[in-house]
Amino acid sequence: MANKKGANAVVLFVFMFLINFVVSESDNGRELELLLSFRSSIVHDPSGFLSNWDPSATTFCQWHGITCNNLSHVETLDLSAKNLSGILVSSSVFNLPFVKTLNLSNNHLYGEIPPDIFFANSSLRYLNLSNNNFRGHIPNGFISGLVILDLSNNMFSGKIPREIGLFSGLKFLDLGGNVLLGKIPISISNITTLKYLTLASNELVGSIPHEIGKMKSLKWIYLGYNNLSGEIPKEIGVLTCLNHLDLVYNNLTGQIPSSIGNLKDLNYLFLYQNKLTGSIPNSIFGLKKLVSLDLSDNSLSGEIPELVAQLRNLEILHLFGNRFSGRIPNALTSLPNLQVLQLWSNRFSGQIPQSLGRYNNLTVVDLSTNNLSGRIPDGLCSSGRLFKLILFSNSLEGEIPRNLSTCTSLQRVRLQNNRLVGELSFTKLPLVYFLDVSNNNLSGNIGEQNWDMPLLEMLSLAGNRFSGKLLPHLMNAPKIEFLDLSGNEFSGTINPRFGTLTELMQLSLSENKLSGEIPEDLSSCKKLVRLDLSHNQLSGQIPSGLADMPVLGHLDLSENRLSGEIPVKLGQIESLVQVNISYNHLTGALPSTGAFLAIKESAVAGNDLCGGDTTSGLPPCKKLKNRANWWPFMACSFAGLLLLVITGFGFLFMRGRNNLEPKRVENGDGSIWELQFFDPKVSKSVTMDDITLSLKESNVISRCKEGVSFKGKSVSNDLQIVVKEMHQVSSLPASFWSEITEFGKLQHPNIVKLIGKCRSDKGAYLVYEYVEGKLLSEILGNLSWERRWKIAIGTAKALRFLHSRCSPSVLVGDMSPERIIIDAKDEPRLQFIFPFVDNHPLLPSSYVAPEARENKKMNEKSDIYGMGLILIELLTGKTPADAEFKVQYSSMVEWARYCYSDCHLDMWVDPVIKSQASINNQNQIVAAMNLALHCTAGDPTARPCAADVFETLKSAFRTSSCLPSLNFSSPV
Repeated sequence: MANKKGANAVVLFVFMFLINFVVSESDNGRELELLLSFRSSIVHDPSGFLSNWDPSATTFCQWHGITCNNLSHVETLDLSAKNLSGILVSSSVFNLPFVKTLNLSNNHLYGEIPPDIFFANSSLRYLNLSNNNFRGHIPNGFISGLVILDLSNNMFSGKIPREIGLFSGLKFLDLGGNVLLGKIPISISNITTLKYLTLASNELVGSIPHEIGKMKSLKWIYLGYNNLSGEIPKEIGVLTCLNHLDLVYNNLTGQIPSSIGNLKDLNYLFLYQNKLTGSIPNSIFGLKKLVSLDLSDNSLSGEIPELVAQLRNLEILHLFGNRFSGRIPNALTSLPNLQVLQLWSNRFSGQIPQSLGRYNNLTVVDLSTNNLSGRIPDGLCSSGRLFKLILFSNSLEGEIPRNLSTCTSLQRVRLQNNRLVGELSFTKLPLVYFLDVSNNNLSGNIGEQNWDMPLLEMLSLAGNRFSGKLLPHLMNAPKIEFLDLSGNEFSGTINPRFGTLTELMQLSLSENKLSGEIPEDLSSCKKLVRLDLSHNQLSGQIPSGLADMPVLGHLDLSENRLSGEIPVKLGQIESLVQVNISYNHLTGALPSTGAFLAIKESAVAGNDLCGGDTTSGLPPCKKLKNRANWWPFMACSFAGLLLLVITGFGFLFMRGRNNLEPKRVENGDGSIWELQFFDPKVSKSVTMDDITLSLKESNVISRCKEGVSFKGKSVSNDLQIVVKEMHQVSSLPASFWSEITEFGKLQHPNIVKLIGKCRSDKGAYLVYEYVEGKLLSEILGNLSWERRWKIAIGTAKALRFLHSRCSPSVLVGDMSPERIIIDAKDEPRLQFIFPFVDNHPLLPSSYVAPEARENKKMNEKSDIYGMGLILIELLTGKTPADAEFKVQYSSMVEWARYCYSDCHLDMWVDPVIKSQASINNQNQIVAAMNLALHCTAGDPTARPCAADVFETLKSAFRTSSCLPSLNFSSPV
């Protein structure tokens, strides 16, 4: 009997084993089918990451990106940051029956995600589709066991589904960086397990739901950069686990709820750029774990109480751009960790606390544009780390503290528009690049002082009572770009060595007592844009060499003792737009070209001049008699010859030009297209048939939000081209096609050239030159430091051309590594889907500046922000989408600022280039990071222009032993 029972047990075991085996084999077959379906939907795999997805392999568990469980079922599929592009089919990896982790982030996947994504798989725990090009609505449905859901930085639109509240197990939810509309659904408050909530950078409206108080597990709330309105709900005060609250750049009104004082674990409180009113609740000052408090750019008022002394861990305090009044509390001086204090543009009065800085760890102090009086505290630099001191537009008195002259960490000093007296003591600060003490009552013969400021770029001593000769030691500041010594009592001659300041862009020496001649050497300042020598006692003739300044735009020589004739060449400076030579002793004819053509009477008065337009108010010049009878004959002969030459060239020109005019052509299917080329060679070889023949799926080389790119060629001579199909043509502004025509005329070695356009009722295409190479995003991780530097300079050069040399300026719109091709010569080539002019609607992207994401408009400063992010990537190897920025920092920029100020270079530089970091290279790397942080400044007006970015990079590479420093954290 026992033997029979044992035999039955064996049979049962074998039976169950066979059943499980059959089921498992069936599941494996289904999984293989789904994986291959996904593989077939990928149209571009530049790194060949999916090359071993071979159906003939023994098992798919060995395929790249796949991890299986003990039963050989797919448990993890991680294809993040592999530059894959394609459209996901409905029967795809979302249906894998046993998968728990699915990560497709940081690719170029596009289209709508399958509508059954949240119904297909109940085993999924981690889903990350961030940083792709997905569009459409977020699908309905839910997965109750899902823990992490990240759909950020795509193009999802429509409303957040109400079913979001059914994701009952979620701990991390990020829907930021999309185009989501409507209100925040109340149902989201049902996710009581949620710890991290990010809905930032969308177009959400309405109020923050009061029901948010039910989400007691929340540690992180980021709802910034939307259009949320109403008051901040007091129920936030019950979220006692919260350590990060960010509601910036909305339209929130009312007072800050005192209940926020209950959030005892709060480290970061960011409420800036709203419309909040009232005073700061006293309960806020009981948040003893606060590290950063930013309430700037609101309409808050009242006084700051001495209770601020309780914030012992506070490092950053931003209250600028409000209506605070009263005295700056003495309690601030007792905060041992305080590094950044920015209280500018308020109504503070009284003295600055005299012990400020002695017991702090200050790096930035900005108290400008208030009603402060009294003396500047002498302990501001006690930390030895103060690099920015901004106190302008107050009523500060007394002398500048002597110990500031030994504050060698200082980089940016602005003390203008006060009542300071005494001598200027700090003239030996090695890192200062910006110094403005204008419009005070400072005095003394500073020409005799020994200046040692090798990094100085901007110096303004205007509107004081300085005397003596013009600062001979300034010649030791070769980087200086802006120099204003006007409105003082300087005497003597203008030193010819000013011509050695080759970086000089603006020079103002007006309203002094200077004498002698204008030195010809000034013509060596080839970057000079503005020259003002007015209201002095200068004599002699106007140097003809001034005409050799290629970018001179403003020239003021008025109220001097200049004599002789105006150099004719001066009227040939194309850049010159404003001239004032009034009240001198000048004689002769006014040049009849350039800025002198329509010069105003007030700009030439007080001389003995003649000629000019009627606007000049000058008498006509007397005509000279002909000196020889043969002159008419020679003139006619020459004119005839010239006419023949012009006719010949005109014929050739018009013949070539006709090839570049818009043409109406008929395609093979009978449709009529308007076709125009911008390059004569291309117009002779590329036809409409060549363009349409390239529009095949097999020719697709990229897909993005704006359109699909195809590789094509001319049948006649194999000339390779890129044809970009335009999406949403009907939504383009009316001026778009005329702007495209102007863009087609641009030529620059670092810009991919637009060579043609065509459009009809059926669609529109842009034709570009084909550049053999790879995207920067594909190869950045393997580049040496020298190659990265070359790419940075080439990209900055292209941006400078677009912003400074084009009128109106041309915007990139999405200044990212996806827009940069590295060609066969290792040169960066900036590519466009199409050019943007100022205030063109926004393209959602991680590389678009915060203020542009808010107002949905682009400008030059947004491009500069993207350039800054590219520099950070080149230096660190990281991208804005890296996971660590999701939790620990609000952005890559915040992380970079922290690393730059508090960490050694080894902690943040890309390991690939760390081994190459010689002393010279280290200086270049630090200089580039400094510039990157300047480019990504929160206030757009604090960002440099493209020309400055290029010059700074070039200068840092040329003089790598020096360490250029730029301001990167203040709007002033």
